[in-house]
Amino acid sequence: MTMDDLKKKIRHVPDFPKAGILFYDITTLLQDRAGLKAAIDRLTQPFVDQRVDLVVGIESRGFIFGAAVADRLGAGFSPVRKPGKLPSKTVRATYDLEYGTDALEIHDDAVRKGQRVLIVDDLLATGGTARATTELVKRLGGEVLALAFLIELVALSGRAKLPGETIHTVLQY
Repeated sequence: MTMDDLKKKIRHVPDFPKAGILFYDITTLLQDRAGLKAAIDRLTQPFVDQRVDLVVGIESRGFIFGAAVADRLGAGFSPVRKPGKLPSKTVRATYDLEYGTDALEIHDDAVRKGQRVLIVDDLLATGGTARATTELVKRLGGEVLALAFLIELVALSGRAKLPGETIHTVLQY
């Protein structure tokens, strides 16, 4: 399946969640057996021989792709969530929004010192959640091998918030 084939499986929703935003809805891709397999294959392939110990998935669509990538790599999986969603002791990182701040949390025992970690999410936009997740993994002693995203919105310059990090994206808009 080509990149254009994958792009055709993603629905474009204008003016969602607000006027002027073009939302890339991956639910149509997830519903398609061949498209879902191809997306997971392309997210996984660069890391097959990288000895990944743990995949960290960012809430919420990063859980879908991250768990599948972890399974394919023979790695463990840990979720990063919005505050108050994890039941045990957590560490938190905040990040800037257009108007204000938000935060993400991970269990304080989710990453062991020296683990080789791949961070996975569906979308790299402004880079705030990816940077916060990278900070959390490093704070717990993990080595961030790379970040992998299904989609990158290039015009939003999310890579700029991740200097020095290896970034893999499947589709770019």
